[in-house]
Amino acid sequence: MRPRIVQGDGQIGFHWATPTGSATSLGALVAGDDEPDRLLATHLEALDDALIIAAGRFGEILGGGRRPSPDERDGLLDLHRALDRSCFEYAAALGITGLPADPRSGQIIGTATLFSILAREPLGLLGPAPLDDELDDPSIGVVGGFGEMTEVDPAKPWKGGRWVVRTEAGHRYPLTLSMLLFDSSGVNKEASRAEHLAALRSVTAAAGSPEADPMSVTCALDWLLYDWLMAHRDGADSAEIVFPKGQEAAAGVIVAAAAASVAARATFDPGLLGLTNR
Repeated sequence: MRPRIVQGDGQIGFHWATPTGSATSLGALVAGDDEPDRLLATHLEALDDALIIAAGRFGEILGGGRRPSPDERDGLLDLHRALDRSCFEYAAALGITGLPADPRSGQIIGTATLFSILAREPLGLLGPAPLDDELDDPSIGVVGGFGEMTEVDPAKPWKGGRWVVRTEAGHRYPLTLSMLLFDSSGVNKEASRAEHLAALRSVTAAAGSPEADPMSVTCALDWLLYDWLMAHRDGADSAEIVFPKGQEAAAGVIVAAAAASVAARATFDPGLLGLTNR
């Protein structure tokens, strides 16, 4: 007998059970399984099903069409925690097996991460984006300047950074990766993607530092992930993440960064406490 997924009809979250029916985690299962790749694939399929259910139930809210009702707020809370747990378990299992993240895992984990961020936004559970209180308000019209990835504090890489437009007059305006890739001229798109991924790697690597503040780590990773994921959707009305040809290696960066965000939040979110010790 094989381990199995436990997921009720219409239920967003799921968990693993041993052949005898005891609840367990994906990490515990792959550690002693002869075919861990099958378990990882099954986990992704269950997460993909959960995303389909979530889109059907909360799509209008996640898409910004309306704010949640009081009754729906609890559902959004359960949604982000269920998705966060599944993303973290998958990344942890990859670490145990030594198997790499592939584009499909990056697509599903990326979409789940975007859903989590969009679910937390109307609940007031997202912190400020890096440099939010230090940038100028842009005027209406075209802004001329140079886009650059700007760190909050190079000596504290866990605080992350963001894209900024620096003008010749010395102003600094907020910028997004989507604007760089699709709404700006004279941009080296591949270099921009590479620099954004480097910023994600930097924060992810620094997240485990004893000096790193979990809230700062969360804000940094959530913004960088959100910015990258929004720029790599299948379309303006889609939350499905796609990897451009030649960018397949980005999947590992997205999976690792998503797990690092969950691990940071697990230090203060009651619904995620204890997750990193499983």
